[in-house]
Amino acid sequence: MIAQIRKHMVQHGPALLRIPAKVMPFAVQQKMMLEGLSLVFKEALDDGDFEFLEDRWLKVEVRDLELQWFISFQNEKLVVSQHVEQEDVSFSGECNDLVLIAARKEDPDTLFFQRRLRIEGDTELGLEVKNLMDSIDLDALPKPLTYLLQQSADFIQQGMKDAAAEQEVVNAH
Repeated sequence: MIAQIRKHMVQHGPALLRIPAKVMPFAVQQKMMLEGLSLVFKEALDDGDFEFLEDRWLKVEVRDLELQWFISFQNEKLVVSQHVEQEDVSFSGECNDLVLIAARKEDPDTLFFQRRLRIEGDTELGLEVKNLMDSIDLDALPKPLTYLLQQSADFIQQGMKDAAAEQEVVNAH
């Protein structure tokens, strides 16, 4: 019974989040993104590791939530925009997959080759973004954030396993 509930929440949770996410004003999304990115990438920002993104645009899209943000580095600070004329590189994926990547429960390369993570545009820039993401020390993040991320990822991972196991039973019949 619990496995069924978890599977259902993992499969349909993003659809339930879509409406509140879409009606959230962009100014609120922007503030949350900037604060979150500044927290997660504090060391990289202090070290000047974002210079490769200077006056270039990274599009981050959560497809099933129908959300997207454009991120750049200008005047020595991160910038989040709602629209740009042209992005240089784009990363897009489903909400559950992006949580698994953030928690290091899934390898971005694996999801890329399974076509669950899309990276389009400037390949070299995309690789620099991926390497920067890989350099994040999860242990350096605030403990409540790390705990929430890990618990969410474990829940999603188990829900996906439950769904896969159920599909195997259906296919066996």
